[in-house]
Amino acid sequence: MKNEEYRRMEAAPHNVILENRERLSVSGVSEVLSFDENQVALVTSMGLLTVGGQQLHVEKLSLEMGEIAIAGQVEAVIYEDDQQRRRGFWSRLF
Repeated sequence: MKNEEYRRMEAAPHNVILENRERLSVSGVSEVLSFDENQVALVTSMGLLTVGGQQLHVEKLSLEMGEIAIAGQVEAVIYEDDQQRRRGFWSRLF
């Protein structure tokens, strides 16, 4: 991603709406890093966002609009800042 695009995404509005722990809507999404039925990892204008749960599936995805809708049993919504991400997996574990 170019610096100019990154700055534009940083300024993009970011909202997270969780409805009954069954439906999660997120705006300000620039990239989906990975997804499976237990975890969805996203790059947002506010940093890396990981959604954990069970039976998760993507209902709607529009990277042009920066929006995603996830359905399933949502158990965790975790933000990770860039500094923590650069340190690596093993340093965060210990």
